[in-house]
Amino acid sequence: MQRIRLRYTKRGRLRFTSHRDFQRAFERALRRAEVPMAYSAGFTPHPKVSYANAAPTGTGSEAEYLEIALTQTRDPEMLRALLDESLPTGLDITDAVEARTSGLADRLTASVWELRLEGVTVEDAQKAADAFLAAETVEVQRKTKNGIRTFDARSAVTELTVSSAQGDPQGERTPDSACAILRLVVRHVTPAVRPDDVLSGLRAVADLAPPVPAAVTRLAQGLFDEESGTVTDPLAPDREAVTAASSTAAATASATAPGAGTA
Repeated sequence: MQRIRLRYTKRGRLRFTSHRDFQRAFERALRRAEVPMAYSAGFTPHPKVSYANAAPTGTGSEAEYLEIALTQTRDPEMLRALLDESLPTGLDITDAVEARTSGLADRLTASVWELRLEGVTVEDAQKAADAFLAAETVEVQRKTKNGIRTFDARSAVTELTVSSAQGDPQGERTPDSACAILRLVVRHVTPAVRPDDVLSGLRAVADLAPPVPAAVTRLAQGLFDEESGTVTDPLAPDREAVTAASSTAAATASATAPGAGTA
């Protein structure tokens, strides 16, 4: 059995697809691409697909991850291209690597988010960000199935920067309208701190309330590097393992080739 790890996106209007919607679309793509999937045992077998930390509905993403199990070996890049062609534009498979290490989900410990705040000036956004970062705790509330839950949104945020918008991807903003961009690095903690929780925190500490809902995009997710404060590529260990295995195989083949080591 071969395991392949894939990175995919949710772009444009497809950011409004739910996780279940994506599951259905992806399983159809597997059938159209004739991928030799491994199936679970039991009365109702289903394809062996493992999803990791999917983004909330309505949130765009450049860094979603899943893993599939195959019954036959396939080239990861060819498989990526076939699946990408079988999915609608916006749900794009951007990377594929053979799984050579364990614990993909364990390497997803933080996310980088971009929040586009239409109608908010950079100055107002910066003041709110400074107040948020200066606070020891910022309590926010979220409605859950068990009622209203109060938790700290500050401790999970390791970075919060503000910049001005460069262009308008939707083509709806006039050149002179205000638009601030927030960039967040947020640890994956329990309870999870989401971008809308940070916005609630900014409202609590600085009364920052965008006139329209923020456009939220996950730019990256992976292992948080404590020294550099960056989020690293979770597929990098698999790439390194594949490269090392290829180098070892090539060296072994060269050493055992007829005439090897003779003058």
